[in-house]
Amino acid sequence: MTMRSGNEPVTARSPLRLRFWLGVWGLVWAAAGTALFSLAGRPGWAAACGALAVVVAVDLFMIVRHIHQGPHYQPGRDIPPYEPPRSR
Repeated sequence: MTMRSGNEPVTARSPLRLRFWLGVWGLVWAAAGTALFSLAGRPGWAAACGALAVVVAVDLFMIVRHIHQGPHYQPGRDIPPYEPPRSR
């Protein structure tokens, strides 16, 4: 069992590549839903899918931005985990 330092939310790392591909998957489905509901004559559902597509697109933009910021946000296998704080 590993030691818990209590600072996990501060030093947590997000699997950004997984989030990116799940976001792409969600964007494809939201865009398809927008198009298909528009063709089916359901403007409410088309607007909901369109709004979801916008949210996912913004999330993808932020994920790509974090990936480009380097190892602080997307560490590779060669980056060790953060050290727990020494003082409490």
